[in-house]
Amino acid sequence: MRNILLSVLVAVVAYLLGCFSTGLTVSNAKGVDIRSKGSKNTGASNVLRVMGLKSGLVTFIGDFLKATLACWLGSILLPGVTFGVDRFGMMLAGVFAVVGHNWPVFYGFKGGKGVACSAAVILFVNPLWGSISIVICVAVIALTRFISLGSMTMLLCYMALMCVALWGQWAACLFTVILFSMCVWRHRANIQRLLNGTENKIGQKVK
Repeated sequence: MRNILLSVLVAVVAYLLGCFSTGLTVSNAKGVDIRSKGSKNTGASNVLRVMGLKSGLVTFIGDFLKATLACWLGSILLPGVTFGVDRFGMMLAGVFAVVGHNWPVFYGFKGGKGVACSAAVILFVNPLWGSISIVICVAVIALTRFISLGSMTMLLCYMALMCVALWGQWAACLFTVILFSMCVWRHRANIQRLLNGTENKIGQKVK
């Protein structure tokens, strides 16, 4: 019963942390509502295109840190093995932090795409596979200039690496599948534009 109550607490706190919108905070500080500009997304990619590198970087760091904090709290409140699952607390917190970022209750459930948050989560849960996946993401973006493609590639690589390395640990595999699925779902419009050849490249302003 104690672990169940702690799990609910971790999920709720992580979700609320995820709901904090760095993108809106940064844009509002400059008199801009990022929800009405560009792709109308509150994530770092849209802030980068609409408001420039500095604002985009601050947004990315803020989103990265809030997800890191959520995972840390999860690891403190539910340390070690819980419900027979290793790293359960940090995985639970990580998923709900991304959910909160993507669908924040305070902003009509309209948030970002969870890329910065997901990067923080995968790095916290498994630093080795997370680092490799992030490096691959950066390489894909550098080669193609498509942030969306790099983002989805990052979580695809992480899912593949984790599932192979931890085959049989189904909770860990499910965790990676959920992160990847959320990323793909939030990028479904980007996928269509990639297929149509109309996706915006990094450095390209959104009209």
